[in-house]
Amino acid sequence: MTTRATEQAGSVDKHPSRALRRVVPRSSHADWSPDSHRSDPVEVITSQDQSRLQSLVPIRHWRMSQSPFAFYRGAAKLMANDLATTPATGITAQICGDAHVSNFGAYGSPERELVFDLNDFDETLPGPWEWDVKRLAASFAIAARHNEFDHEDEASLASAAAAAYRQAMAGFADMPYLDAWYSHLTTDDIYATFADQLTKKEEKSGKKFVRKARKKDSPRTARKLAENVDGQYRIAAQLPLIVPLRDMAIEEDPERIRQDITTSWMAYLESVPDHLESLLRRFRFIDLALKVVGVGSVGTRCFIVLFEGKDFDDPFFLQIKEAGKSVLEDHLPPSRYANHGQRVTVGQRQMQAASDSFLGFTPGDGADRDYY
Repeated sequence: MTTRATEQAGSVDKHPSRALRRVVPRSSHADWSPDSHRSDPVEVITSQDQSRLQSLVPIRHWRMSQSPFAFYRGAAKLMANDLATTPATGITAQICGDAHVSNFGAYGSPERELVFDLNDFDETLPGPWEWDVKRLAASFAIAARHNEFDHEDEASLASAAAAAYRQAMAGFADMPYLDAWYSHLTTDDIYATFADQLTKKEEKSGKKFVRKARKKDSPRTARKLAENVDGQYRIAAQLPLIVPLRDMAIEEDPERIRQDITTSWMAYLESVPDHLESLLRRFRFIDLALKVVGVGSVGTRCFIVLFEGKDFDDPFFLQIKEAGKSVLEDHLPPSRYANHGQRVTVGQRQMQAASDSFLGFTPGDGADRDYY
């Protein structure tokens, strides 16, 4: 709660939420207009290009130019600038910083349960809870427009997203802390909620999606991303989106990358719990590649690393992704963690109902880069 809100609420107010609504009325969130000193949007976007791999920057710009929704996906920094000028209650939460509809998805929990949750935390930081809700609600409206929904549907979807958040928070408020902490949404829960609203075609499509999601594992990934050369897997080149170490250009020295990733890998092993270290040390390094991911992340250094376990039929993939300064840090206190890989890792564990067992962070290379 802000100091101003505390002063106006008074010490005898038994309902601080009502006091906050007097200071920051819900109606104050309804309107927005550009700040008179608003930065040029194109300059905001291109300002992020300087620290990225220059050969990939055109791909980022091309992907963002494909549609208003694609632009929105890559414009977290621009929206953070705009949200910083909007009303806020002063209640701080661990926020995603890039909460849009495409950053939610289904994935397997460590218990092999298929859960539905946020899956991108590159910008996570403690901040105003309102920012995530507004970015998410706006994404529903833009996605509806992208899919040629009626104008009425655009508004109703944004409203429904905000209402669902309100209803969920009201439910969590009544739960014991541990129940709220372990609460999660599975694909079965989603089916149960919408079972009576789905057409046969939609139900069939949904079941196909779930079957495909359940089959995602390292052997399947190997069949998609790797090739068999003389009885040994290696990552297949899909230039310029997947660039194996052997094909890297002068912009990134292959030998230096190999050394950096090896150093980061050893540091990562030192940081994980002993039982995971014991497991991971059994795997043997095979190959690595630079991989283009997402829209806003294009140009950052993201690697996929292929290991081999027991034998050829036991491949194991890990992603090592660069973690830079959050776009929210231009408007909020800096992260308490000097290592941005740690910032992402801790934020993801705080926000996700179930996180990958192998999630961790490493010190970066000699260029002051952090990874998770």
